[in-house]
Amino acid sequence: MDWDFFVQLSSLLVIVLYTVMVFRNVDPLVATAIGVVLGFLFNLSSPIEIGKAMEAALGSFMALVGLIIMLGRGLGEILTETKVSHTMVHKIVYSIGVNTQRRVKIGIVTSSVVIVAVLGTLAGGLAILAPILRPIAGSVKLSRPSMAVLMQAAGEEALILGPFAPPVVALLGVTGISYGSMLIYASIPIALVTIVVSWVMASRLQVQYAHETFPHDETEARFVPTKQQNMATIIFILAFIACVAYGLIFQAKTSYVIFVMLFLSILTGLVGGLEVAKIFHLLLEGMKKNFHLFFIFFLLGPMLDLVQKAGGFAALMKLFVPLEHFGGKIVLSILIGITGAFGMPAASAAVIKMLHEMFSPVASEMNLSIITFAFSMLLATRITNFAIPGANMFAAMGFAESQNVKAMIKNGLTVTAVQILFLVVYSIIWH
Repeated sequence: MDWDFFVQLSSLLVIVLYTVMVFRNVDPLVATAIGVVLGFLFNLSSPIEIGKAMEAALGSFMALVGLIIMLGRGLGEILTETKVSHTMVHKIVYSIGVNTQRRVKIGIVTSSVVIVAVLGTLAGGLAILAPILRPIAGSVKLSRPSMAVLMQAAGEEALILGPFAPPVVALLGVTGISYGSMLIYASIPIALVTIVVSWVMASRLQVQYAHETFPHDETEARFVPTKQQNMATIIFILAFIACVAYGLIFQAKTSYVIFVMLFLSILTGLVGGLEVAKIFHLLLEGMKKNFHLFFIFFLLGPMLDLVQKAGGFAALMKLFVPLEHFGGKIVLSILIGITGAFGMPAASAAVIKMLHEMFSPVASEMNLSIITFAFSMLLATRITNFAIPGANMFAAMGFAESQNVKAMIKNGLTVTAVQILFLVVYSIIWH
């Protein structure tokens, strides 16, 4: 191993130091900014290159997610002002009986899985759900960190369950296995393990951060909606369903959610009796409250890109590749999952294609089961977003209006450890 390899591998210290800073309670925005600076130093970037990187960051996926989070907060302000959120809480709590933390957690997981699986985008699905789920969580004093980890877990696993989600399309395309086989032998087992672990962690975080709850006025527990509020709620729900259906039919991308947020905000505001000026005032007031999260997203993209550009992820893969000759199919299966897990954050479809190109020749030569190969690739994409703080983790945190990055990373590392153990056990049994 030469000096260049060690320099490339050392660039991973950016992520390590970032995680350490967060655990030391350094402000997330400050920690992210320091990570970006270190990334530029590792790449010896010139002022012109830095400017270009920042320009590119404005048009990045993470910046888009940051904007969606701000718009979601703005929609939440309008739903609160028009009492639509109050009406929905009333209907759910007193009609369906979602009146305990356990039932609300089940509702969060179920609704997140369904909507994200249908839309094929975590940020888009949670952006639509969050304004509805937050008041319900507040009514039973469910903590923000607990809600955030459940939303991330459910959203992440929904992306390997939905038939049109990018990771699923990529996996089925490169392996040729059926959607049913993928669900039975890969997606559902991975989803169950991840959600169960996050459920346990959410319960622990609830105890630890019980004070980090959503504002909820106890006097509104018996809130009775007016006819206009009922009408506004019905129209909002119908419009919400129509937007979801439209997105599914036309296979809308994440950017479609920008329209959804604005459309639902204006429509709900008008039906709820608000003037146009008031609607935009509330929208902007809500967006301002989440601007700091947008800035974190704006900086987080370049930080991860700079680590990849410095060769950190490539060096890590080189470190693992020689191991494939020592242990046969079991080690190969584990190696595929580990390599992909630290290969390319926030790009699941690309990771699957990359892993297939890298390992398919040796997998074929060693007669590795195509199901096990698919499982390893799919699990790799899930480990990435829990092991490395990225867009999906911060999106869930943002939609839950939580600033507790430490809680998210605690859950992420715990889920990562269990997923890697699951990878090892699965590889031994099904190789």
